[in-house]
Amino acid sequence: MTLIKSISGIRGTIGGKAGQNLTPQDLVESAAAFGYWCLANSPHKTIVVGRDGRISGEMVSQLVVQTLRLSGLNVIDLGLSTTPTVEMIVQEEAAAGGIIFTASHNPMQWNALKFLNEKGEFISAADGKALLRILADGAIEYADVKSIGTYEVRTDAIQHHIDKILALPTVHTELIRSKKYKIVVDPVNSTGAIAVPALLDALGCKYSVLNGEINGRFAHNPEPLEENLTSLMQAVLKEKADLGIAVDPDVDRLAFIQEDGAYFGEEYTLVAIADYILQKTPGNTVSNLSSTRALRDVTLKHGGKYSASAVGEVNVVEMMKSEKAVIGGEGNGGIILPALHYGRDALVGIALFLSYLAESDSRASVLRGKFPTYFMSKNKIELESGINPDHLLEKLAQKYSQEQLNQIDGLKIDLEDGWIHLRRSNTEPVLRIYTESTSEVIAEHLANKIKADIYELLKG
Repeated sequence: MTLIKSISGIRGTIGGKAGQNLTPQDLVESAAAFGYWCLANSPHKTIVVGRDGRISGEMVSQLVVQTLRLSGLNVIDLGLSTTPTVEMIVQEEAAAGGIIFTASHNPMQWNALKFLNEKGEFISAADGKALLRILADGAIEYADVKSIGTYEVRTDAIQHHIDKILALPTVHTELIRSKKYKIVVDPVNSTGAIAVPALLDALGCKYSVLNGEINGRFAHNPEPLEENLTSLMQAVLKEKADLGIAVDPDVDRLAFIQEDGAYFGEEYTLVAIADYILQKTPGNTVSNLSSTRALRDVTLKHGGKYSASAVGEVNVVEMMKSEKAVIGGEGNGGIILPALHYGRDALVGIALFLSYLAESDSRASVLRGKFPTYFMSKNKIELESGINPDHLLEKLAQKYSQEQLNQIDGLKIDLEDGWIHLRRSNTEPVLRIYTESTSEVIAEHLANKIKADIYELLKG
C-alpha cells in the first residue's frame, strides 16, 4: 500500500493506515490544504472538480467536495468527466483552481487528487512546494457556518468540450463525416466511454466499444501500451475497422491501432498530429527529453524549431509557452494544442488525427509509413541505499563530455546514432534508462553500454 505526496498532487492506494495510504483523513487534509492555498492565491472562490470511472471515485469526490465547501469555496462538480474537460472548465468559469480525481494509468486500487491552478493547468513546482508546506504545517482555518460554499452539478461539460474541438479550423468535421469511418474504441471501463463515443457521434463515425461499462474494474492494464491492447487489435481486424482508439482512464493519453491490426505507436500519436498541424500552422514544437526524435525530424522538415523539456506535463507546457510552440506534448500519447488549451487532450487528438486521415485520404498504416522509424528501449537500475544518483549522473556526464549533453532533467546524451536519457525516479530507488535509435539492436546496445558504465562506476 502506498501514499505519495508530491508537488503535482497526492496519490496512493485506497485503504490501510492513515498517512501510509490514501485514506479519508489524507483526502480531507489534502483538500483542505489545497482550498486554503487557493483562497490565499486567488480572488476567486470557485473550484471545479471531476473524476474518472474508478471504484473509489464517487467516495473520494464526496469527501473532497464537502471539505472544500467547509473551507468557504463554491464547488462546480462535473461528475464523471475527463482531465482535459476539467482543465477547460476551470478556465471558462474563472475558477480559483480545480481538482481531478484520477490516478491516470495506474491500476484500479489507486486514486489521486491532481491539482490545477486558475489557468486550468497543473500547478507549478513552486506552487506544489507551497502546498506541501501548508499540508505539513496543518495551520488551516475553515469558514464559519454562514460562509460555507455552494455546490453545483454541471452535466454539459463534455459536450461543451467537444463543441470547442469541432469549432477548431483544423478539425474538418464535414470531411470526416463524408468518410463514414468505422472505429473500435477501448475506453478501459472509464469515462472515455462517455466522451469518445460522443465525439465520434459528432464526427459521423460508426463505432463499437470494448470495455465500455464505467465500473472502474479495468479489463486490462489501463496504460494504452501495445501489450495491453491485444483485444482491441483483434477487434479492429475482426470488424474490418478503419481505426482502433485507446485512451487511458482520464482521457489525456491516446493510442491508435491501424486498420491492419498493428499498433501505430504511442510515441507516434504526437508525431502524426504535429505533422498535420505544422502543415496548417508552421511553427515550433516541444516534447520531453524521453520522447522520440521523430518529432524533431518532422518539425525541422516544416522549418520549425524543436525543443525538449524536462519530463512532466507542467514542464512541457512551460517550455511550449516560452518557445511559442503551436503543438507539443509527450511521447506517451499526450497531445497539447495551445489553440484549444494547455493540457494533454485525447479528444482533440482524435479529431485532428481523423482530420489528417480524411484530408490525406489515407489509411492509418500508410500515414505511419510517412514518418522516420525509431526504436526505443526502456530500462532501469535499482540503486542500493547510500548511492547518490546525482553524483552518478555527474560522473557519466564527465565520461561523455565530448557528446551533446542536456542536464535539465537527469542526463540526456545525444549521439549520432541515437540518444540515452537517464533520470532518477521520484517514487522508487531506481535510475531510469531510456535509449532510442534507428535500429532496435543499436537501442539495446546503447542501453547495455550505459548500464555497463554505471556498474563500473559503482564498483569504483
